[in-house]
Order: sequence, then structure tokens, then C-alpha cells
Amino acid sequence: MALSWLQRVELALFAAAFLCGAVAAAAMTRTQGSFSGRCALYGVATLNGSSLALSRPSAPSLCYFVAGASGLLALYCLLLLLFWIYSSCIEDSHRGAIGLRIALAISAIAVFLVLVSACILRFGTRSLCNSIISLNTTISCSEAQKIPWIPPGTALQFYSNLHNAEVRPKDRRPLLG
Repeated sequence: MALSWLQRVELALFAAAFLCGAVAAAAMTRTQGSFSGRCALYGVATLNGSSLALSRPSAPSLCYFVAGASGLLALYCLLLLLFWIYSSCIEDSHRGAIGLRIALAISAIAVFLVLVSACILRFGTRSLCNSIISLNTTISCSEAQKIPWIPPGTALQFYSNLHNAEVRPKDRRPLLG
């Protein structure tokens, strides 16, 4: 059966949401790992000699929420994408009104959670960067990646990872302005 243009758009949106969710979850997890499991969002950096240190990290659950919401969105969209491809192309079935309402309700909840996590990510990254820039050792967060951190080996590519979690993979523009 040929798919209508609305079904094709829906499948493309599921694929895009899967990609965005997977990239955001992986980047957030990688950032938290580079800080030895501590959450850098809304964290405060201090200067220790010529090195930077994350003196006050946020609760790890904050990073877990952002990574978890993004990961669940990716999983949900992947499952829906695969189900509707199978259902539309192979089984030739159609959605009922109740199934559509349930899918819309779950999608609305997922979009809300991702919006909340995007705000946490955006403002948490901005807060960390403002903390780093206020130390007058660098003019940008991307430059702070080149400064050594204490303990050595932490904060590797932290800004690149947070930035990747925050932007759309296609055009690299921020999601929230």
C-alpha cells in the first residue's frame, strides 16, 4: 500500500525525533562521564592555580533526567517508526480513533518532557559557561575546553558535548533560541 503524504511526514518526524533524542542522550551521558559522574549543568567552576575545577556540581539526577527524557523519546520514536512502517506497508492496517488518541496523549507527554529537559540543558549550560567566563581566564566556554581541569582528564570536550546535546544535528542551530 502506498503511504499518504501525511503518513510520510509522520514517519519522517519520528525518524528526526529519534535521531535528535539519541544524539542528546549520548552527548549528555558523555558529558557527565567526562566529569567523573558529576553533573555539570548549573555547576560552578573555580580556578585552582592555572586549572579549572568543578567546585559545585548539580545533583546527578538532573543530568539523568535530561539524558533519560531524551533517550526515552528516541526509543519511543524508534518503536513507533518501526511499528508504523510494519503496520502501513506490510500488514495494511489503519489506526482506530482510540489508538490515535492514546498515541497523541503519549506524544504530548513526551514532547512536554523533552521541552523541560531542553530548558534544563540550555539554561544549565549557560549557567556553567557564565561561571567559567566570570573567572576571567577565557572568553568562551569552547576555549575553556583547552584549559586543564582538575582532576586531570576531566571535562574533556564538555562544551562540545553539551552543545551537541542542545542543537539539531542537521543545521547545528540551538533548539531554544
